[in-house]
Amino acid sequence: VQLQASGGGLVQSGGSLRLSCAASGLTLDGYAIGWFRQAPGKEREGVACISSSEISIYYKDPVKGRFTISKDNAKNTFYLQMNSLKPEDTAVYYCGTGLQCWMMDYWGQGTLVTVSS
Repeated sequence: VQLQASGGGLVQSGGSLRLSCAASGLTLDGYAIGWFRQAPGKEREGVACISSSEISIYYKDPVKGRFTISKDNAKNTFYLQMNSLKPEDTAVYYCGTGLQCWMMDYWGQGTLVTVSS
């Protein structure tokens, strides 16, 4: 199983980025998918997740109203649309998948997002 994250980069405060995570070796349909991030000197934290049934979508408080997680089963890919970015969103963003939200079994390699003030 491989997850390939992409879409990170340098953006000014208030800008937008869309992260992608393409899966191979596993069909995402029926799995929970999520995005996490790890800022320098901090622990990895959850950002957003779609449950395996796709009935529930969860966002952590710091990103509510600004980030949107979505999934395209036909492309076996999921996304994180990030709007109104803030310097505190600067981190390496990781995608993951598993049977339950926030408990990922497989991880992507991470993509760096840097938000300048």
